[in-house]
Amino acid sequence: MNEILNMNINEMANISFDCSCGKTHHLDIRKIVMGSNVISELPSILEDFKRKKIYILSDNNTWKAAGEKVYHTLKGNHFDVSSTMIERDENILIPDEKAVGEMFMGLPADTGMIISVGSGTLNDMAKYMSSRAKIPYTIVCTAPSMDGYASSGAPLMNGGRKISYTATLPYAIIGDTDIMKNAPMKMILAGYGDIIGKLTALADWKLSHEITGEYYCETIVKLVQKAINKVVDTRFDLAKRDEDAIFYLIEALILTGVAMGLIGVSRPASGAEHMLSHYWEMAVIATGKNPELHGIKVGIATPIITKIFDKMKDTLPESVFKMAPSAKYTTQLLRDVNAPINPQEAGIDNDLFYRSILEGNTVRKRYSILDYAVKHGNIEKIADEITRNYYMDI
Repeated sequence: MNEILNMNINEMANISFDCSCGKTHHLDIRKIVMGSNVISELPSILEDFKRKKIYILSDNNTWKAAGEKVYHTLKGNHFDVSSTMIERDENILIPDEKAVGEMFMGLPADTGMIISVGSGTLNDMAKYMSSRAKIPYTIVCTAPSMDGYASSGAPLMNGGRKISYTATLPYAIIGDTDIMKNAPMKMILAGYGDIIGKLTALADWKLSHEITGEYYCETIVKLVQKAINKVVDTRFDLAKRDEDAIFYLIEALILTGVAMGLIGVSRPASGAEHMLSHYWEMAVIATGKNPELHGIKVGIATPIITKIFDKMKDTLPESVFKMAPSAKYTTQLLRDVNAPINPQEAGIDNDLFYRSILEGNTVRKRYSILDYAVKHGNIEKIADEITRNYYMDI
């Protein structure tokens, strides 16, 4: 059981172990390959699919970043490869009905392996396709921007709402640090924000365990905390695109996905901070605008959620309050890397912000500090105080 806490990320594929929580954890990901120039290893990683059709999915940005190299690496090794590149004038690809339709329409008959080249959106789209078409998929990561590489959920837009569909885990995860260290700095900061959000996600999980009796695993918590600590300890090197700092960031993002895969739920990675992010995103998309990157919004939401923990400290179980970070600490972690802190930087006006605190708990059926504040009758007062804190002119 304790061996997993000392493993490197490349050793965790296909792992299975009996845990002190009473469950047997298993990760159904065949291969995890991270490091410098690992795209060149694709022919050997996908050797079992050499006589099958390979379908590569990318957008115009990720094709330039890595898709073209993936295509020619496999083509040059005699793989049967086809490709769909989804072009968008905007910088952000929205995983809506149109994009998902384009993806499916380009899928050749008798495809044996889907390769998605990208980060959050393209990974979500590919895992959805994989689960519905019953074709395995491999993700080639292009940015350390989010934690969904190793998770089975696929958040997609449908009818203007963000819905998390049950999908599947990838056959393989390929994380080439030579590619990811050159990702736009905003995407690196998004990944960092997503990792800082795990601090409140873990506290929410502990809160639900104490209040509702929800299943909780100390081993998984320790695994995620160890990954967070590596990122925090090397945060000042991210601006230099230091390879070790980038490696620890993508390792942490994949590890939190591994943690979700091991227990079958997203508790180790997603709490009230994600609920605020999803609430904001749906509202912004409804106006026809592009939302801010997921991890940037999660980072902004994390100190907000810690403020709610702070305000509820007198009634919280002691074990939960000890686990929850302070607003001061989480704010400083964001300041240290020049990541956005104010919700206004993500296009969130004061009315949307206020409503998100009041109604954020409705985004998912998952107990969190938001539900706790609602139950104790404090949510209106808290929403008013925190909104005034961020929007001084109202």
